[in-house]
Amino acid sequence: MITQSSHLLQKPVWQAALSQAVRNPQELLELTGLDNHPQIASEATRRQFPLRVPRSYIARMKKGDPNDPLFRQVFPLHAEDQISPGFNTDPVGDLAAMPAPGVLQKYTGRVLLVATGACAIHCRYCFRRHFPYGDHNPAQEHWKRALQYIAQNQSIREVILSGGDPLTLADNRLAELAQTLATISHVKRLRIHTRLPVVLPERVDHHLLQWLEGTSLQKVVVIHANHVNELDDRVAAALNDLSRAGCRLFNQTVLLRGINDKVSALSDLSEGLFDTGVLPYYLHLLDKVQGAAHFEVDIITAQRLHRTLRARLPGYLVPLLVQEQAGAPSKLPRS
Repeated sequence: MITQSSHLLQKPVWQAALSQAVRNPQELLELTGLDNHPQIASEATRRQFPLRVPRSYIARMKKGDPNDPLFRQVFPLHAEDQISPGFNTDPVGDLAAMPAPGVLQKYTGRVLLVATGACAIHCRYCFRRHFPYGDHNPAQEHWKRALQYIAQNQSIREVILSGGDPLTLADNRLAELAQTLATISHVKRLRIHTRLPVVLPERVDHHLLQWLEGTSLQKVVVIHANHVNELDDRVAAALNDLSRAGCRLFNQTVLLRGINDKVSALSDLSEGLFDTGVLPYYLHLLDKVQGAAHFEVDIITAQRLHRTLRARLPGYLVPLLVQEQAGAPSKLPRS
């Protein structure tokens, strides 16, 4: 018989699934039928930015295909070992835009909280793969200085939770943060940047939906999907639940060589997103983070793809082609 106390000690389903994520490259190769893959990154690179991928995400990969678009996003290739000119460890100038621990303010009217360094999945092109999370963690003091900064700056109308991935935090911590933000009169919107509804849809559970429905803040959830193969029925159900909880849903995509750098791939993604109630928002040129140069699509190719996409799809399904540059007052349109 399960007692009430033992029930309370049980992990939520999503936390149990996250704890079982694959962390060993060889296990990933075995699960995908690629045992003899020769192009694994060095041990030093894998220590600095280790593999992490949920098993449900692996299940969506095409077995035996080293060019599968989901596999390529997460497998540490030896190309990451190369030092590439123009690529660095802080490509968008995060560290110079931090007025309080974990608080980034680059643009007027909104701030971003680097709420955690944890992610459910380690995407190999991540622009924060070198970010010193341990030195800039606002949660260590329960966001005290971050919240003071937000309360003292009345121009701030929107708070963005990012990371890492903020949905790796427990719901009681997120609910407490949202509750405090809602008491700051000039803050109107809470925006959550997250990949978890895509890579670990179990995360969208009753507890998450409960506090989202309960906050008085306007809610925006920006997911991150790069390929239509990431969108299965469980993802669609999770996104539908977020929408019913009052969240407005948008997607950000990174343009990645060998993954989605074809018009058909981008078009299928936009159609798939709309089918799940999500509007395409941004198509990002790659942030030039050290270790990700092999994913870069040049600007001329990107613009050509975007023009063709505009000709193929209705305007509301065409994401803005943008690039982030350190010190710029906004993301820069590149179409």
